[in-house]
Amino acid sequence: MNVGKTLFAQVMEFVPWTSFTRIVNQYSGNAGVRRLSCAEQFRVMAFAQLTWRESLRDIEVTLGANSSKLYAMGLRHAVRRSTLADANDSRDWHIWSDLSALLIRRARRLYQEEDLGLDLTNTVYALDATTIDLCLSLFDWAPFRSTKAAVKMHTLLDLRGAIPAFIHISDGKMHEVNVLDLLLIEAGAFYVMDRGYLDFTRLYRLHQAGAFFVTRAKRGMDASRVYSAVTDRLTGVICDQMIALNGFYVSKGYPEHLRRIRFKDPESGKTLVFLTNNTTLPALTIAALYKNRWQVELFFKWVKQHLRIKKFLGTSENAVKTQIWCAVSTYVLIAIVKKELQLNASLYTLLQILSVSVFEKIQISCAFQPHEHTENQPSIANQLKLFEI
Repeated sequence: MNVGKTLFAQVMEFVPWTSFTRIVNQYSGNAGVRRLSCAEQFRVMAFAQLTWRESLRDIEVTLGANSSKLYAMGLRHAVRRSTLADANDSRDWHIWSDLSALLIRRARRLYQEEDLGLDLTNTVYALDATTIDLCLSLFDWAPFRSTKAAVKMHTLLDLRGAIPAFIHISDGKMHEVNVLDLLLIEAGAFYVMDRGYLDFTRLYRLHQAGAFFVTRAKRGMDASRVYSAVTDRLTGVICDQMIALNGFYVSKGYPEHLRRIRFKDPESGKTLVFLTNNTTLPALTIAALYKNRWQVELFFKWVKQHLRIKKFLGTSENAVKTQIWCAVSTYVLIAIVKKELQLNASLYTLLQILSVSVFEKIQISCAFQPHEHTENQPSIANQLKLFEI
């Protein structure tokens, strides 16, 4: 079905261009620009993310091979790699971080009623960080170790829809736990973290703000059992206890009791020890909350697939952050498309379909629906017999 618009053009219609124009004007992003405005720059960067372009030359050649479709994509001129490189280096990366924030707010409103399957009305966040390795000789502004450079992407993922609610990009040396100082804590929300974030002073501040946390205990943690609740070991819950921290400094950092749950995963057979300040939810729900952390790992997997070291389009700090924020914006934009069109396919399936179909002229709702292939098999009676008796 030819509807006159490519899939890419239809996806771009979900971008709030009026609000984006205000963002661009705030940073004077189009000042002195003759070719490749900020809107066109985002279209090109989104195209590169969706189709897995590996270099500036790759983008130039691919778009050049489809020159008759550039106008329909929102591009007035052919894209030159030097022009795109200059734009990524010179235009403030905050333009793209603000665009991401705009799209994130919209996506979170769309997904706020999403069911987590945990019988919870609270917002649930997963907090984690991933390291994106860089070459020290090319990215000397991001030292990490003596022989390599890196940036860290600290992400707070809203598990309703797997939407990043907060992202902080730092150098590789920043420890994950320090990002707790940057968060605006939401009272009543759950923050699910691995044991790398086990800092009792910071967790107590989170507790005082009225939020809940679920994390894992480290081995050898010095604590005393205050009392134990009755548990059914057949469910995998070995013990459900309230504990008091014994160490001088940790007890000063977290002076109240904590809940400790020891759980044996029936699938892997591993025994996990959870710490939380929530005393009302069933132990199995706490374990299920921690299990949902896998969604942030999937988010990082997608980011790393699209931001491999060969695929960075510039070496400056501004160019790297521009590409990361454009990748995040593209990810959230597809999440918005999925919800607005009420598509059943997973986010990753939609991204895979777009990667090979951006120039197809088909209605977007049809392109993302599973097609049932029915083959008209000829009747056996009508088939020729190879061997006649």
